Amino acid sequence: MKFNVMEHRLVPEHHLLSEKDEGTILEGLKVHKDQLPKIRRNDPCVQLLERKHGPIEEGRVIRIVRLSETSGVSVAYRLVVGR
Repeated sequence: MKFNVMEHRLVPEHHLLSEKDEGTILEGLKVHKDQLPKIRRNDPCVQLLERKHGPIEEGRVIRIVRLSETSGVSVAYRLVVGR
């Protein structure tokens, strides 16, 4: 990858959740992993997270934090799926 896409101002923050946090958050939202929107393992943000955390297996959950001047902070979750 030639540049870090996570440093671009239009790309929201991506954070890999620990497996413990995944359970807590999904229970709080009353959803199953399968109900989350998906993000592919070959997504540039997931690839950058792999550099930091090591290989990210399918089924892990990523938190995406978006900042907006009009709506403030919004948090979304994505399930990592295969390439």
